[in-house]
Amino acid sequence: MLPLAGCMQTTLSPSTDASMTPRDRQLLAHTPYAQANVPEQYLRHIVDYPRKEQPGTILVDTDARYLYFVLPEGKAIRYGVAVGEEAMAFSGVARVGRLAEWPDWVPTAEIQARLGPYPARVAGGPANPLGARGIYLYLGNKDTLYRIHGTNQPEYIGQAISSGCIRMRNEDVIDLFDRVKLNATVVVLPPGQNARVDAGSSWRG
Repeated sequence: MLPLAGCMQTTLSPSTDASMTPRDRQLLAHTPYAQANVPEQYLRHIVDYPRKEQPGTILVDTDARYLYFVLPEGKAIRYGVAVGEEAMAFSGVARVGRLAEWPDWVPTAEIQARLGPYPARVAGGPANPLGARGIYLYLGNKDTLYRIHGTNQPEYIGQAISSGCIRMRNEDVIDLFDRVKLNATVVVLPPGQNARVDAGSSWRG
C-alpha cells in the first residue's frame, strides 16, 4: 500500500451513467430525503491512476474521501464517499465476499447500543441506511461487518461520520456494483496513509 508517486490529474470526463434497473428508478424517484448538492470534486469521474493495483481492484483513500475502481491502462473511476470516524473505521486489505441489491439492514449489537433502538431488521428500500446496493467486505471467509453501500444521507458525502462503513451516493454505488466482481480485492488505506497527490494536481472532478 505505497503512496501515489507523482501527479494524478483528472481527465474531467464523467464515467458512464449508472445502469439503473426499473426498480432502482422507481425507488429512487420518491426518496424520503432531499437530494444533496454534493461538491463537484466528489462526483464520479475517470482519472489517471499511477498506482500498481490490478484492474478490478477497489481502493479507498480514507483521508481524501475517495474510492477508486481501477481500470486498465492507468485509469480509474473516482467516486466521492463518506467514511467511518477514525475510531470505527476499517483499514487493510479485504475481498468482496457478497453483493446485494437493496439489502436489508440488520443493526449490530454495537449499533443498537450506541445509536438505537432500531428494529432487528430494516427492509431494503430508499429509507434504508444501506441504500441501493451493498458490497460486503470479508477477510478470508469471515464477514468483517464493514460494507461499501449506498446512503439515505447523501449530504454527508466527503465527510467522516459513518459507523465505520463506506457510504456512496446511490447512483454511484449502483455504478460500482455493476463493475465489481465477487472476490475482488478491496484496499482501504488507514487515516494518515492517504494516496498522496502532487499539490499541483487538478482535482476539479
